[in-house]
Amino acid sequence: MELFWILLFSVLYPYVKGQGVYAPASGQIVHSGQACVVKDNNISERVYTIREGDMLVLQCLVKGHPRPQVRWTKTAGSASDKFQETSIFNETLQIQNIQRIQGGRYYCKAENRIGVPAIKSIRVDVQYLDMPTLTVHQTISDVRGSYYQEKTVFLRCTVNSNPPARFIWKRGSEVITHNQDNGVDIYEPLYTQGETNVLKLKNLRPQDFANYTCQVSVRNVCNIPDKSIAFQLTNATSSPALRLSVDETLVVNPGDNVTMSCLLTGGIPPPVISWTHYPGPMPTTARVQGGTVTLQNVKVQDTGYYNCTAVNNVGNPAKKTVNLIVRAMSNITFQITPDPNKDSETIQMEQDVKLSCHVDAQPQDKVTYTWYKNGLPVRPSKTLVILRNDPELEPGTCSLEIFYMQFRDQATYSCVASFTGTPIPELKIEVNLTRNAVSPPVLTVPKGRAMVTVREGSHVELQCDVSGKPRPPVLWSRADKEQPMPSGDWLVETRDGRLRLVNLTRDMSGSYRCQTARFNGLNIKPRHALVQLNVQFAPIVNPQFLDVRTRMGDSVVLRCSMQKANPQRINSSTWSLNGRLIRSARPELQDYSEWKIDSFSQLSNGTYECSISNDVGTSRCVFYVSAKAYNPEFYYDTPVPIKKVNQTYSYTLQWTQREPEAVDVIIMYKLEVRQLNLQSYMSKQIQVGTPQKGVLLQDTLTDLKIPLSYEVRLTPITNFGPGDTAMRIIQYIEPYSYPGTSDQMCSFEVEKICGFTQDKKDDFDWTWQNANTQNPKRSPNTGPIKDRSGTREGYYMYIEASRPRVLGDKACLVSPLYNVTTKAKGPYKTPFCISFYYHMYGKHAGSLNVLVRVKSIGVLDTQVWTLSGNQGPNWQQANVTINPRGPFQVVFEGVRGSSYEGDIAIDDIYVVRGKCPIYRETTSEAVSVKGSSAALSLTTYTVLLALLMLLISTALFHR
Repeated sequence: MELFWILLFSVLYPYVKGQGVYAPASGQIVHSGQACVVKDNNISERVYTIREGDMLVLQCLVKGHPRPQVRWTKTAGSASDKFQETSIFNETLQIQNIQRIQGGRYYCKAENRIGVPAIKSIRVDVQYLDMPTLTVHQTISDVRGSYYQEKTVFLRCTVNSNPPARFIWKRGSEVITHNQDNGVDIYEPLYTQGETNVLKLKNLRPQDFANYTCQVSVRNVCNIPDKSIAFQLTNATSSPALRLSVDETLVVNPGDNVTMSCLLTGGIPPPVISWTHYPGPMPTTARVQGGTVTLQNVKVQDTGYYNCTAVNNVGNPAKKTVNLIVRAMSNITFQITPDPNKDSETIQMEQDVKLSCHVDAQPQDKVTYTWYKNGLPVRPSKTLVILRNDPELEPGTCSLEIFYMQFRDQATYSCVASFTGTPIPELKIEVNLTRNAVSPPVLTVPKGRAMVTVREGSHVELQCDVSGKPRPPVLWSRADKEQPMPSGDWLVETRDGRLRLVNLTRDMSGSYRCQTARFNGLNIKPRHALVQLNVQFAPIVNPQFLDVRTRMGDSVVLRCSMQKANPQRINSSTWSLNGRLIRSARPELQDYSEWKIDSFSQLSNGTYECSISNDVGTSRCVFYVSAKAYNPEFYYDTPVPIKKVNQTYSYTLQWTQREPEAVDVIIMYKLEVRQLNLQSYMSKQIQVGTPQKGVLLQDTLTDLKIPLSYEVRLTPITNFGPGDTAMRIIQYIEPYSYPGTSDQMCSFEVEKICGFTQDKKDDFDWTWQNANTQNPKRSPNTGPIKDRSGTREGYYMYIEASRPRVLGDKACLVSPLYNVTTKAKGPYKTPFCISFYYHMYGKHAGSLNVLVRVKSIGVLDTQVWTLSGNQGPNWQQANVTINPRGPFQVVFEGVRGSSYEGDIAIDDIYVVRGKCPIYRETTSEAVSVKGSSAALSLTTYTVLLALLMLLISTALFHR
């Protein structure tokens, strides 16, 4: 018998414990910027075509309760190569002066804590047409330096565009085609950058020497005009040629004035010369005039390649390069290499030894090294050999080799590096080569310095002591991580072995390696040592802030947890309430601290702060604990409920209460209203019963002045006191009145389309358009020319029957939710009238269906009207009366017919309480299923009642 009660509960539960009007987020992307329609298959909202430089405006129309939050992101377009995170939290995304690289797919994500987020996307296609370039070429075997008769010439026209451009060639004012002239070929080459079209002139004839024009066109899409470029071909046309006024490698001294010129030696039409620099841009001190570049008072940083290019669009550009080298020397170093054959690390008599000298210089190969022994020049001999460029060491290194070292070879050796005959100062380094003056290095970490513990944000000095003669530098690097040093370098050189780090962060913790350098000392195997750095930091706690709501008398447990810390232990924790200490410091054995409120009261209300400390610092968790009611949630998913009376209007305000069961019962609401241009509020109290989660509450604001806007503030009140306030703006919207009524009509004149949305489960979408935005390539003999009112500017909703649509494809347009708040008793409810205009013109017209979607136990779609076939070229009106039971939506379903001449459109939709007036009945052959929704509701009601009686009787029988 328990099974029956479970079944009964499952049937009735949605009525007594439902989510009410709570609904997950749904969204629709529309565009209201400067859009243009050019694609044959542009029949949905998912492609937005816009001209480069125009303003992009995307709106995410969202539904759902509570009102969803909207976030925009973008993925790569054709001109991008990676994901781009825009993170714009707004329903409208606006980009001024859009560029081609900003094309791509944009995503609107709407979420409201109910169900899964809704994600919609739209591809933005940026249209553009650049200025074309025209170049002239000859076949390689024909190149003779000029263009003359009986040679083949290629005119190559290239352009970047979207959509692909069409090319038109002209000789003078005459259009060139294959059919009219056998002396030309026009073709598109393979493997070219951008869009390219070639005009081939075969065996030049006298008439081929003329003025040629390449015209490119994107067929005026997005009102982008055609562009063209011209070229005069003569028998003297030739490619550019250059020569330099200086050597290709130019070495100068700092402070010199340098002039480099590119001289034209050929080229018709006259080439244009330009200069560039590598690496980096041209120096700021460079002065370029025509083919000449001048550098005053050159510096070492002016070194680089100066490239001269001459272009006249004939053949290939002529290029010349000057490698400018500004002499410089720095950082002279030495090495002492013991006899490698003896595997020795010390200097020994009667063994070989090599002294090496290196300087960083440019040009490196022009450095002169001079060796001195005790101040006198070294004279090479069989036992003293000078290697000008030692092949065993870094290029540009000079070595002095001493074979079979004797007592007489012990001396002070000097290496002098210089640029002979230049004002560059020479550099000198000395080496004392004696048995007592040279010893291998020893690297150690001072006692107590192998592990260094410091606090985040402080400074530290890591130390490695090095000895040896001569004492080498110490190089530092990260030992446990494949990453550079905090300075950004992979190796840091220190003369004294001390590495200084400032403003320490926790990611600097780890092992650091110190090692001896091979220069300025013995060239032997480096010595290594490790130093461990431990950066301590204050705890990271969770939550940092938490809003806690509770009922009066309930118990509450607050927990502050330590997620990360160094050291990972809580030395002490304290709790305070509104700044007053309520528990003094004490250690914690676990990684959290708790505070319990046994029975919440007015005295317990306030801000609780938990301070958790370790050896380094303190972090805090903050809890706001209160019995205040949460804020109301305004309901936005109904049509704007405005009613006009003379010069005033009224507004039906609807809302639900957020988490009403989290706190004590709400006994009333305080409503405050003010005009936006005034400071004072008018207020009143709204008495309510016990609010239930998801159940709509409402109040009507009256005597609002047309056309003013108002700020509304709504605050729930419990026995504890006022709760959180919700605020919204009410704006007056002039309703479009249908004859004889005061109810609003949707004529689709704005892109929000009155809150209608595209169904997610159909095959394609309805299109919002007017006569000015419709596809110029659309099929003739079908679809409306203008909207129902007869204007080209008026908008309507429309389904396109052309490809890729096939027979039976469906597009569904769903109205906003109409909330039924009637007090009528029984299963039959107050009727509603649906009135609309339709246009079904074309010999292949499919079907137009009207369905009512009732949200009760589940979602029920009931067809209440249908019409099929060609209805002629005029707009016609249809009316249908429905009897919904519960909140409902109206669904307009367009079904594609047998072929492409079957477009369907709708306009001027009107939903009003009450039966449709007699004079509005349509004369069409439509099938109107009046009252079917109510009948279905009655059936559902009857079935539920019968099921309930069956379950009860079965239970009594078993008893």
